Amino acid sequence: MQLLDTWQGGTLQENLERKGVKRRDFIKLCGSLAAIFAVGAPIEGVASAQEAEEIAEKLGSVTKPNVAWLQLQECTGCMESVLRSGSSTIEDLVLNQLSLNYNELVMAAAGEAAEKALHDLNQTDHILVVNGSVSLAEDGVYCMIGGKTSEQVLREAAENASVILAVGACSVYGSVQAARPNPTRAVGVDEIIKDKPVINVSGCPPIGEVITATITYILTYGEPPKVDAEGRPLFAYDQRIHDSCPRRAHFDAGQMVRTFDDDAARNGWCLYEVGCKGPSTYSPCPILQWNMKAGWPIGAGHPCIGCTEKHFFDRFTPFYDKLPNVGAFGVESTAQKVGLGLVGAAAAGVAVHGAITVVNEIGVRRKSGDVEPLASFGDETTTTKQGE
Repeated sequence: MQLLDTWQGGTLQENLERKGVKRRDFIKLCGSLAAIFAVGAPIEGVASAQEAEEIAEKLGSVTKPNVAWLQLQECTGCMESVLRSGSSTIEDLVLNQLSLNYNELVMAAAGEAAEKALHDLNQTDHILVVNGSVSLAEDGVYCMIGGKTSEQVLREAAENASVILAVGACSVYGSVQAARPNPTRAVGVDEIIKDKPVINVSGCPPIGEVITATITYILTYGEPPKVDAEGRPLFAYDQRIHDSCPRRAHFDAGQMVRTFDDDAARNGWCLYEVGCKGPSTYSPCPILQWNMKAGWPIGAGHPCIGCTEKHFFDRFTPFYDKLPNVGAFGVESTAQKVGLGLVGAAAAGVAVHGAITVVNEIGVRRKSGDVEPLASFGDETTTTKQGE
């Protein structure tokens, strides 16, 4: 991905045409984006031709937006995720076209030249993307950039920002450095910025396509996407990993990995008993995956640690302990407990289990602005809300 490609003036569509991108290919991209906004994945045939044309018209008329991309108290993992994303269509055709005037990781400028670039950008209308938490302890001394605290850098960059994306668990709520006892008093962006819309793209790190799709949504519609109660875009975070996990059938059947590298692990059975947090984690990981669908944690045989959820490090450690209060309705496991005489009741339990999940998912998708999903598998009920 070449983030520093130059924009030659005019609209996005005009620049794409100069690069030799055909209108037909651009419409195809817009159809994939429409599918992501609708169901969280670029599935062919989901979006109508009219929806693709609508996005193409709006996105194609976009003029070059200015972007400030801050990296505060963090590990650069989120930006690395973007750089390694396999979605070349979104990145090459959209993210390349942003005026990325400031990003410490990829920009050539350094020292005073870099500080001047950020200062000049802060005076203009821009989109602000933030990686990393804000350190408040001891007057912010734990994270200083160019002699300024992370809080000061954030506030100055946010003053003229039209929308703010907090990208990654650190910028959303502080992540690992905010875990007890939180010696640096690390907090997320929305703990500091209260007068601007903050879109939380959570994950440690988030999937690159989710980051770029969120930016694309803003460019297309001129407003932030609808979000859930945690401020996360609903098109990406409206269902649990458990709902789309390819190992879900093993969970329903009570087929569990008990120890790593046992026969069940080698056969790809469910990782719930070894600590998987998929039943309580909202993320598109099993759908989008990483690195051109090369893999994801559960696909590699490791349980989900719930990194898209608030304060996951405090809530879910020890990571290999079983998640409590998750009701299993598996046929085999129930039969073992209650005897063969109740196999029929167990089968009915599986049907109820599946029906609850389907209703849960449909409820979120049809009324994403105001629905309260059904509480199941020990989840707390979450109320979604409109993005401001």
